[in-house]
Amino acid sequence: MSELKKRLSSILESPKHNTEEKLEKVCHLLDQEISYFNWTGFYFKNGDKDELKLGPYVGAPTDHTIIPYGKGICGQVAVSNETFVVPDVHQESNYLSCSIDTKAEIVVPIFKDGKNVGQIDIDSHTIDPFTKEDRELLEWLCNEVSKIL
Repeated sequence: MSELKKRLSSILESPKHNTEEKLEKVCHLLDQEISYFNWTGFYFKNGDKDELKLGPYVGAPTDHTIIPYGKGICGQVAVSNETFVVPDVHQESNYLSCSIDTKAEIVVPIFKDGKNVGQIDIDSHTIDPFTKEDRELLEWLCNEVSKIL
């Protein structure tokens, strides 16, 4: 994981790319390096509205470009301000299905100046794939991402 962290840091610190490009590169790197990350993307608070707007992502196209607070796993994290790991999406009553292939999801909030401004959302086609190390990596990443927002 430390090698992956170094590579992620070098993307975020790159002076050559704007924030959007950096986030897209982060999605690509995670998608390439972790086999069970099958959809990786960012959502951000949509202005003053209580909703999330889709940012850079890698994976199948999604209809969920706007997600109201409280709806689905992403919407719940926007309200709870806590990482949410869902080992089996079919056991979750408030799950918004993006793909019939999705079996698990992890969503980690991004805080800037103490406010929840967005999140990274990762779907997997494998039941219960996410490890403690994945969670720690993503929480570290979201902290690093907040520094470039």
